[in-house]
Amino acid sequence: MSSSRRSTIIVEHLRKQQMWDSLAKGKRLDGRDFSEQRPLEIEIDMIKKANGSARVKLGDSEVIAGIKVATGEPFEGLENKGALIVTAEVLPTASPHSEPGPPDEEVVELARVVDRGVRESEMIDLDQLALVPGKIVYTIFVDCSVLNADGNLFDATSYAVVASLLTAKLPILEMKDDKVVDTGETRPMPVTTVPVSITAARIGDHVLIDPTAEEEGCMDARITITTADDGFCAIQKGYTGTFTIDQLKKAAETARIKGEEVRARLKELAAKNG
Repeated sequence: MSSSRRSTIIVEHLRKQQMWDSLAKGKRLDGRDFSEQRPLEIEIDMIKKANGSARVKLGDSEVIAGIKVATGEPFEGLENKGALIVTAEVLPTASPHSEPGPPDEEVVELARVVDRGVRESEMIDLDQLALVPGKIVYTIFVDCSVLNADGNLFDATSYAVVASLLTAKLPILEMKDDKVVDTGETRPMPVTTVPVSITAARIGDHVLIDPTAEEEGCMDARITITTADDGFCAIQKGYTGTFTIDQLKKAAETARIKGEEVRARLKELAAKNG
């Protein structure tokens, strides 16, 4: 499914002026500070037939991720590694601006940015997902559906993907008579770290994290910074606007601090469901 382009998100002139006036006073229209996220809710294992699943609500944005484990041939050049593939869709009912059809550029970018954050952090030890090195490997599909779109789908989707991987059960497979056999047993995913993305938007001279859809309709530039347990691992800039060096430094520091907070919640969730 596709979502509309940013140009279709119309912020009425009066509302836009209210936003600017509020930002000039150091507050946002919803009362948050510039470095404050919306309330975050995470629920796991709601899709019983999936190998893992998570539903995330970040403010009014809502995303569900489901994991399906399969086997297949390894990618060329990565013969001894399993595969991890993240896909995304925005349901037509997710917002008034969503439309049926194939994924548009924004949805493709959403999946790519989330996938990159997980992949560059090396969250999953893909070396442990080779069933027959060079021939048969585990392939982990993480399919994400945006149920409600109210801004910052990058972080909401990323948290859903990470939560589902942290709590997923990997089926233990064996080779018998050249066939893949499911033993009926499972083990945790080979997780090495917990990546957390923090997205910031620049509106004029103001940089604020976790933008709402209304704020995204006014933003000049966007940046998504992903940190892992041991530091920064991925960064993605969006739109044609730029950030100053000082703005980038502040965004990076905020991503580090807020990333630690979200990471602690994700690890606590995994520990309770381990």
